Amino acid sequence: MDKILGLITKEIHGFNKTLDTPINLDKGKESVLFGRDSNLQSIDFVSLIASIEQAVSDEYGKELSLVDARAMSQKNSPFRTVGSLAEYINEILKED
Repeated sequence: MDKILGLITKEIHGFNKTLDTPINLDKGKESVLFGRDSNLQSIDFVSLIASIEQAVSDEYGKELSLVDARAMSQKNSPFRTVGSLAEYINEILKED
């Protein structure tokens, strides 16, 4: 799980360089990515998720799609925070 958190954080740090208002990572795993407290525009969010998908695929040698019906049907969005996204990715990776 720490490795996944590290990958997400690394991608966010790189992505922050392209944003007018960077994602605040001061809260660690509780840092908000998606929802009313997020400062990301829709296109920025999509780009960040694609970047994270690629980083995880490169690291684990497994293609994955984070935005699918399973993710959208969950009561609590797996994209809400850095920690919830890491947990969701961890679940997907454990399936094989």
